[in-house]
Amino acid sequence: MFAESLTHDPDWAWAPYEPDDRRPWDLRRVGHLYRRAAFGADWRQLQQALSDGPQHAVERLLRGGLDAVAFNQTYDQYEASATGSGSADALRAWWLRRMIHTPHPLLEKMTLFWHDHFATSNGRVKNARLMHDHVQLLRSHALGRFEPLLEAVSRDPATLLSLDCQANRKAQPNENFARALMERFSMGPGHCGQQDVREAARAFTGWFVLRSRLRYIARDHDSGVKKVLGQEGDFEGKDVVRIVLARSATPRLLVRKIYRWLISEAAEPADALIEPLAGSLAEGYDVSKLVETMLRSNLFFSPAAIGRRIKGPVEFALGVVRGLEGMVPTMQLGQDLAALGQNLYHPPTVKGWPGGRHWINHSTLIGRSNLAQALLAGAKPYGAKLDPLAVAEKHGHSDLQSAGRFLLDLFLQGDVQADVAEALLKTAAPADADPSRRLRRIAHAVVTLPEFQLS
Repeated sequence: MFAESLTHDPDWAWAPYEPDDRRPWDLRRVGHLYRRAAFGADWRQLQQALSDGPQHAVERLLRGGLDAVAFNQTYDQYEASATGSGSADALRAWWLRRMIHTPHPLLEKMTLFWHDHFATSNGRVKNARLMHDHVQLLRSHALGRFEPLLEAVSRDPATLLSLDCQANRKAQPNENFARALMERFSMGPGHCGQQDVREAARAFTGWFVLRSRLRYIARDHDSGVKKVLGQEGDFEGKDVVRIVLARSATPRLLVRKIYRWLISEAAEPADALIEPLAGSLAEGYDVSKLVETMLRSNLFFSPAAIGRRIKGPVEFALGVVRGLEGMVPTMQLGQDLAALGQNLYHPPTVKGWPGGRHWINHSTLIGRSNLAQALLAGAKPYGAKLDPLAVAEKHGHSDLQSAGRFLLDLFLQGDVQADVAEALLKTAAPADADPSRRLRRIAHAVVTLPEFQLS
C-alpha cells in the first residue's frame, strides 16, 4: 500500500486534508493524529478533537494549551533540582512525567525527535546538569528554527563532551564535531570530503569545555583562511553552520527524518515527494512550519501514513498511561523502558535509536506484555495507579461488555477487525474474576494486540 503513496502528486500529498464521505474525520484519524503528534490521548481529548475537526485539532497540538508556559516553567524547576543527585535517572523520571502531563505534547514529541537526532548520551557526558541543559536547549528550539538550534548545539558542552571534543586547539584541530555537524546533523554522509572536515574543524578552534563549562580562548583560534565546501574565508564556527545550511542536502535530510518520525517509516519517500518541503524548509528552516504542513496534509491522513510506524517503548507505555488518565512511578517506568531499549538521556549510539523493526522482536514483545501487565496490575511496582474500570465508568460504561468496547475505542479507535475484537472480549476476562480484575485483563489484551504496537 505504501508503494502507491510514492506515486502521489506532491501537490495533492501536501495540500490540507479536508474530510469528505470517502475520507471522513473519524475517531480512527483522530487517534492517528494523537499517536504521531503526541503520546496518545485520553477519551476527552479524542472527543474534543473529533468535535473540533482536523484544522482546529492540529492547531491545538501545534500551539499547546493556555497553561503550557506555566507548566514548562514549573517542570524546568523540578528538573533543575533533580540534577543535584548527579544521576540522569531522576531527570529521565521527570521527563516522563512531563510527557504524561504536558499540555503541549507535540513540543515533547519533537524534543524527543531532536534528542534522537543529535544522540547526546550521558553515558559519554557523565554529567546530569549538562544533560539537563542539553535537553532544555533542544526543547527551547524543538518547534523553532533549525539554524539557531544548530548554532546552539555547536556551543553545547554536553554535545562536545559526547563527541570527545572538549578541546579544540589551533595546533591540533579536533575534527569530531565538524564531522558530526556535516555527516549527521546537517547534510548527511557523502556530501563532504576529509579536507572539508579538516578545514571546518579549524573554524571551531578556540572552544574548550573546562570544568563542565564552555570557554573560548582566543589565542587558540585559527584565524587563517579556510576552504569549506568550495567557499573560502576567515571562517568561525557560525560561518560553517551557515555554509552547511545553504547546501540542498541539509533540508532534504531533515525533511526525510521528520517524514519518518511523523508520517511513515515503511519505505523511503520519492525525491519528488520530498522536494517541495525541502525547498520550503531551506527558505528559513522553520521547523514548526514543516511539521504543520505534514500534520495537516492529505498524505498524513491517508492509508499511506496510518499505522505505518512502530511505536518506540516510550510511545507504547505513555499511550497506556495517558489513555487511562493516570500517573505512575516514573523512576520505575524509566528503568523498565531502558530494559526495552529506550533509555532516555542515553541514546545507544551516535546515530540514536535505530527504531522501526528494531523495536520489535520476540524478546521485546514479551517485555512489552510484561510492562503492560505491571502497569495495569492492582499491585506493585506501579501500585494500581491505572484503573481501567474507573475510567470506563467515568465515561458512562458500567457493564463489562460496554467497558471492554470502550477500551477498544480508547486505545485502537476502531482500528481492529471486528472478529478479533469479539474474540478478545469473550476470552480475555474469565467470569470468576471480579469486575476490576476482568477489565484489567481486557485492557492488557487490547494493548498487547499487534495493532497497538503501531502508530
